[in-house]
Amino acid sequence: MGQLVVFDALSVPTLVVAAGERAGIRFLEFFASAIRNPHTRRAYGRAAGDFLAWCAGAGVPSIAALQPLHVAAWIELQTQTHSAPTVKQQLAAIRHLFDWLVTGQIVPHNPAASVRGPAHSARTGATPVLETTEARQLLDSIDVTTPIGLRDRALIALMVFSFARVGAALAMRVDDVYVQNRRLWVRLHEKGGKVHAMPCHHTLEAYLHAYLDGTGIASDPKGPLFRTIGRGTGQLSGTPLPQANAYAMVRRRALAAGIGTAIGNHTFRATGITAYLKNGGTLENAAAMANHASTRTTQLYDRRRDDLTLDEVERIHL
Repeated sequence: MGQLVVFDALSVPTLVVAAGERAGIRFLEFFASAIRNPHTRRAYGRAAGDFLAWCAGAGVPSIAALQPLHVAAWIELQTQTHSAPTVKQQLAAIRHLFDWLVTGQIVPHNPAASVRGPAHSARTGATPVLETTEARQLLDSIDVTTPIGLRDRALIALMVFSFARVGAALAMRVDDVYVQNRRLWVRLHEKGGKVHAMPCHHTLEAYLHAYLDGTGIASDPKGPLFRTIGRGTGQLSGTPLPQANAYAMVRRRALAAGIGTAIGNHTFRATGITAYLKNGGTLENAAAMANHASTRTTQLYDRRRDDLTLDEVERIHL
């Protein structure tokens, strides 16, 4: 049930089935119609499936019988095994789902409306960040005599120099790299259907040109920009590179480059923003370049204080 497949009628939780056919249809419509982001849909589907399975195991006969006490008890259990942000997201999933069921007249009230989640406040994000020398070491370590090397260097550089989210980078087509005012630009398809255009840093421009020219994909403007490697061929396929593959790639590249930091795809976005701010960039411009709605979000990526902390720690002499 935790691996809820929301478009499969057989996966409708038993508590929803017990409430009747209209409830089942409304439940599926929540995931099909109300949530457009596929990552949010999966996360909300897991949370709803886990919660309703737990309630069924606790003897609740139907979603119509759910009370705030059930939600509070489940959230308390979640705090024992999950981080506060994860539990807050799970609670949000339950709230939004039952708001949808209330407006559809499936249940009389939202049992999660009065339940409070765990307290959580963050001024700095948890994403690991590379020093500029480490980022350069990683890029320089990639063998670019092969299509896969050209691809990997271009993808990592795109995330560093344009602050691109990995999802936006992997959604790009070849024609999302284009010339404007004699400079190469990239077009990023961000969350919420937003399109964000950025001029390329000269290093990124060189890497993208090398990738497009060296692999021949420039002749396929509507094809995916970042692609998988064909099995046994060593050449790019026509299949978009999945996010899980990109994560495995950056971990493999970091290991080969001798970098000990446990990096992920999001590391490069945070690394680029921090490097920009360290070199005199403003928070406001960083927010615009990262397509953040608020500078408060951008501040989570600002790790300049890490250097200050390290300097101060070294003042402890014994």
